[in-house]
Amino acid sequence: MFAVIRTGGKQYKVAKDDKIKVEKLEANEGDSVDIDVLYAEGGAKATVTARILEHKRAEKVVIFKKKRRQNYRRKKGHKQPLTVLQIMDVKAA
Repeated sequence: MFAVIRTGGKQYKVAKDDKIKVEKLEANEGDSVDIDVLYAEGGAKATVTARILEHKRAEKVVIFKKKRRQNYRRKKGHKQPLTVLQIMDVKAA
C-alpha cells in the first residue's frame, strides 16, 4: 500500500520501509512522527508513521555573483538542513 504525504511544503509518494529525505523536522533522532496523508491507495483514509533516522545537511550549493569588468566577485555557499525518515507503517484507517 502506498500513500502521498505532505511535509515541508513538498509531497512524497511513500510505501512501507521507504527511506526519504525531507525538510528538517523539529524532533530527535529515533523519535516516531505521524505525517499528514493527502492520498492513500484505494482512496481510503490512512495514517503514516515514520521514524527519524538522522538529521544532516544536503550537498553544498554554490552561489557565485560576478559583474564583468568591475572586479566584483562574490562566492557564497549554502547547505540545506534535512531529516532522513524511514516509513514504518502505512495503515488504512
